[in-house]
Amino acid sequence: MTKLSVNINKVATLRNSRGGSIPNVVRVAIDAQDFGADGITVHPRPDERHIRRRDVFDLRPVIRTEFNIEGYPSPEFMELVKNVKPHQVTLVPDPPEALTSSAGWDTKLHLSFLQDIIGELKEAGIRTSIFIGTDLEHILYAAKTNTDRVELYTEPYASNYAKDREKAIEPFVEAANAAVKAGLMVNAGHDLSLENLKYFNERIPFLKEVSIGHALIADALYFGLEKTIRLYKEQLVKEK
Repeated sequence: MTKLSVNINKVATLRNSRGGSIPNVVRVAIDAQDFGADGITVHPRPDERHIRRRDVFDLRPVIRTEFNIEGYPSPEFMELVKNVKPHQVTLVPDPPEALTSSAGWDTKLHLSFLQDIIGELKEAGIRTSIFIGTDLEHILYAAKTNTDRVELYTEPYASNYAKDREKAIEPFVEAANAAVKAGLMVNAGHDLSLENLKYFNERIPFLKEVSIGHALIADALYFGLEKTIRLYKEQLVKEK
């Protein structure tokens, strides 16, 4: 079964809009795991507009499944993750002012930089994943960085799913196959939802993990967090 990592950034965004500690991101992380989440994802940004540096340290002791921290590998980010030692760090190419992740790495252009960063993380005993698009050359260069995994940036799939899901999934199947052939494991994330997740998971049977935040937290407003996590996990059951 593909693992579900729940991104709780939007919970922190809601909290920060009023100050204080409601909703409490630590409590949500504990509950999400109790309700069946296989991991918790956070993306701390320099301006702390959602997850704060303090949150990362507060969350670490309560994560009993898997802790995935996303971010651009600035010196400050690297110091944070090497101190916290999550199970996985997902490297994203976002500049500090980015609203959300909107592209994957050009791994050919940034090969040397990524090799150095991944070397540091591996020395700290942290599994690595690179946020990446479906360009096959970028997939091959991702393997040259010595990363453990790639996380496919799925916004183009989500945007085109309703128009033609077969055409939308094609480049992702090709990219995932290329990644596995190159010795990489495959994660996925960005704009995956109850509408499009099952088909994506079916077409990429060796998918290891999806990280979902915005759609899942939005659905939880209607269904409640426990039912929502159950509904998402149902989409990730592998057909026999």
